Amino acid sequence: MSSLGHDNEQRQSPDGDARTAELADRLGLVRRRIEGAVHAAGRTESPRLIVVTKFHPAADVRRLAALGVTDVGENRDQEAASKSLELAGVDVKWHFIGQLQSNKAKSVAKYAASVQSIDRPQVVEALAKAIAREKDATGRSDLDCFIQVSLDDDAGAHRGGASPSDVEVLAGKIESAGGLRLSGLMAVAPLGADPDAVFEKLTGISEALRAVHPAATGISAGMSQDLEAAVKFGATHLRIGSDILGSRPAVG
Repeated sequence: MSSLGHDNEQRQSPDGDARTAELADRLGLVRRRIEGAVHAAGRTESPRLIVVTKFHPAADVRRLAALGVTDVGENRDQEAASKSLELAGVDVKWHFIGQLQSNKAKSVAKYAASVQSIDRPQVVEALAKAIAREKDATGRSDLDCFIQVSLDDDAGAHRGGASPSDVEVLAGKIESAGGLRLSGLMAVAPLGADPDAVFEKLTGISEALRAVHPAATGISAGMSQDLEAAVKFGATHLRIGSDILGSRPAVG
């Protein structure tokens, strides 16, 4: 077979060889960016990489797991629940990163290792009840909880999240709830904002939180376009989607 014929066969291969190779290349580039940012920041430990797989098929999550990815993020419960069920035998942790409606807590409790978008007391209460039920039914572990904090100056209209002044109230509710573990903060840089400035602000909010809740050391910040700034200001978790998975697949 000619090399051209072999290339065509590989691109059309049902086992996804070409797609796996593409993901491996993209993942390698992102990991090198992270390593460079860690070195530039003078850090010794790398942040945890959460690959955001929203809108991409379960087959891509399976490929990523084979490439060593251990954490994936989703922002819609319907999609996350379906993928996690389909991939029940695949060793990845699922992180819910989108805005959570209280009535979805029961579903999220079945698959999520963490919820990174807690922004109001009602969500804490719903998750506490759902996790308690799931613990009784399956013996699942505690849920890691990140408070999403708004870094917008105009009441968080663009990216969502709780006001910095509300963080301590939410933290107290999480810590007093059974089955929930206060892990830290999550934030998204506002559109058009200077990433260094907003992630420096986030670091200050995190320091204030840790003064009262020392175990809440997590900072989930940084996406494809601003991961270097997030690493510079102490991010412990990075949420990277498009730079690894590429553009959202077309709906057929």
